[in-house]
Amino acid sequence: MNRIVAFTYGTLSYLVVLATFLYAIVFLGNVGLDRTIDGAATAPFAQALIINTLLLGVFAVQHSVMARPAFKRWWTRFVPAPVERSTYDLFSSVVLLLLFHFWQPMGGVVWDVQEPIFRGVIYGLYAGGWLLLLLATFMLNHFDLFGMRQVWLYLRGRPYRPLSFSTPGLYRYVRHPLYVGWLFTFWATPTMTAAHLVFAIATTTYILIAIQFEERDLIDTHGPDYEAYREQVPMLVPSLRPHVTIDLRTDTARVG
Repeated sequence: MNRIVAFTYGTLSYLVVLATFLYAIVFLGNVGLDRTIDGAATAPFAQALIINTLLLGVFAVQHSVMARPAFKRWWTRFVPAPVERSTYDLFSSVVLLLLFHFWQPMGGVVWDVQEPIFRGVIYGLYAGGWLLLLLATFMLNHFDLFGMRQVWLYLRGRPYRPLSFSTPGLYRYVRHPLYVGWLFTFWATPTMTAAHLVFAIATTTYILIAIQFEERDLIDTHGPDYEAYREQVPMLVPSLRPHVTIDLRTDTARVG
């Protein structure tokens, strides 16, 4: 594959990811859009529930199946390896944008916090969730996660090497800070409608299931290092003490 073409494709995919990220913020936060997750119902409840469930199912299947190593080994027979991650991120973004576009508001209010101070606190938690999510990507390698490192190395004619196992920053206190951020964005809302509740429950369930598959893959990749990390560090509720990694070759302890 032409290196310039690959880099251009990867860059465009990354821009779509950023646009989707920004759109998700305003869609879930009910900010500046005529159509948001908590809008007024426009279809019968049962019909809206079926459509929303199907949309969430499509996203879950696409996001999970394409992330599995076995699929990647098959997929890279057709998609060049340097743009595999960019393609995965592009597909995930497009599916998520389609979910937002076809999402059906369902009416009904589960809770509605009107007190300005409490609303402000909840919006602060919502914003904090997005910030945590973004920071978590940079603590590992933001540009590797979204395919830019791969296409940049390919452009320069340098081989790509997967990231080694490490526990930087918040990963010393909780195994999945990125998912913790997502959970805040799903649940921290002053007004929880039926549609929002369906979305929050479904995506939370998906995260809890996805973690099991993801950690199985991480154990296959990193072996005893990740098994020891999983035993010491909580999955989603942060620990008050940082993780201490034991170097299996030298028996020396290091933090992070």
